[in-house]
Formats: sequence, structure tokens, C-alpha cells
Amino acid sequence: MRATPSEADVLGRVLTWATNHPLIRAVVLESSRASEQPILDRFSDYDILLIVSDVRPFADDDTWQQYFAEPLVRFGDAVDILGFETYFRLTLYQDHTKIDYAIWPLELLQRIVERQETIDLLDWGYRVLLDKDGLAAHLPLATRTAYIPAKPTEKEYLALVEEFWWETTYAAKHLWRDELLLAKYNLEVVMKYEVLLRMLEWRIELDHNWMWKPGVLGRGLKHTLPPDLWSALDRTYVGPEIEDNWEALFAMTALFRRVALEVGQALGYTYPQEVDRGVSAYLEEAHNTPR
Repeated sequence: MRATPSEADVLGRVLTWATNHPLIRAVVLESSRASEQPILDRFSDYDILLIVSDVRPFADDDTWQQYFAEPLVRFGDAVDILGFETYFRLTLYQDHTKIDYAIWPLELLQRIVERQETIDLLDWGYRVLLDKDGLAAHLPLATRTAYIPAKPTEKEYLALVEEFWWETTYAAKHLWRDELLLAKYNLEVVMKYEVLLRMLEWRIELDHNWMWKPGVLGRGLKHTLPPDLWSALDRTYVGPEIEDNWEALFAMTALFRRVALEVGQALGYTYPQEVDRGVSAYLEEAHNTPR
């Protein structure tokens, strides 16, 4: 596999370009490379925040990205922050360097500095690389609390449990009908990534005093969950056979039940056993009903 440029080389090329570009007023490195103890590998990207006096040239024309190298593939989006429209331009270059650009208008930086408003994008850590107007130096200090889940209320806890058991009925229906794509959506997208993952994150927070920052879509979960819980999660991943997916469904309900009970007990919430028993019986009946 080809060698990728060093961090010093990448940031040096970014700064040379930004220094000579009149519209760019500040450059900030954020996310993992700006954290106190970064865990990096060859696929770690560069999250670069560009503060510009006019966003339109950067939003309307992507040729500016060629200052670094020829792009291999790109993706763009826009998001509102504090009433200001900002832009993302994610770029993988031909040399396999990946830079995720966030483009903010200078007015947004001015507002954040004036009001000392904490922004999630910067709250996990940042380094000011270029500050032509001396403004970025006054950004609020990172508190490193963004993205850490709050303790769920009892209502939130019960709602998540109900949502999980509700979704199992759809998974069972689609498995019984031999509709693999629909069943996989229920099992993998909703049940696993939208519901079970959140309960697992709450379970991890119990061991970290609600100070642990979850990785996106379960990143780092394998090294954070207790090994037996990870093994139980591992058993929920199967291939296209319908019967294997029934087994994955029951493995997932067993894991969710265990984790939800532990979270509920730790927080003083009562797990809805009747819902569990009733829906579990429904799933067993669906599984055993001939088509």
C-alpha cells in the first residue's frame, strides 16, 4: 500500500495555501488530530475548519480543493449553525489523504467569540493553525463534554425499551414472509444501530461515570464493552439465510434484555417485564408458524 504524506507535510501544504489566499482568515484543526491523546492510523482524516470572509467561492466551485492534489472522490453538504449557513466539503485525494473541510463565514466566528458560545464541532478539542485577524485565539476553551450522553430519564429509558420490542415484531413479520431486505433493515438499522447501540452506550457510561464519548456508529465499542457483551453482540451478525436471521433476532433480544435490565437497575428504573414476555411469546409463535 502506498505511503501517505506525514501530518507535518499535509498541514504545511494547507497552511501555505491558506496563508496566500486572501479570503481565508483563519484555519483550525479539529476533531481527533486535535485531541490530547489522539489514536491515529493511516486512514485517519484531517478535519480542517476554514474561516472565510466570503463563503460563496468555496460553496459554489470546488476547484479550490485542487490546491492540495487531484481529488479522487468528493462529497458536499450544508448545515445551519447559529443561524449561519456553513458548508462541508469532504475530499479524498489521489495520494489517499482525506481532508474534511468545514467552511464558516467570518461572521460566525465573530459571534462565537463575542458570546463565548460553545460549539460541538470544536468542543472536543481544536488547534488554531492560522489566525490572520487574531480572532480565533479567543475561541471558547474546549470543555470536552460535547457528544457525551446525558443520563436518560425514566421516560426516555422506557421509550427506548418499547421501541426495541416494537421493532422486533416487524423483523419477525418480514422474516416469516422471507423478505430479507426489509428484515435486515429492521434488524441492522433500527434495532441495532438506532436502539441497541444507544442502550449499549448507556451501559458503558455506567462504568465511566457518564464521562465517556461514544464513537460514531459504534466506533471503538469492541475495545470498550465488557468482552462477554461484545461476544453477544458479535453473534447478532449473520448472512442471508432466513433461519440464521431468526437466530440473530433472538440473540439480539437476549442481549438487549440483559443490558436494559442492568441500565434500569443502575438508574433505579423498572424494566417492563410484561412487554418483554408478551412480545417474546409473539416472536416465538411467529417463528414456529409454518408459511
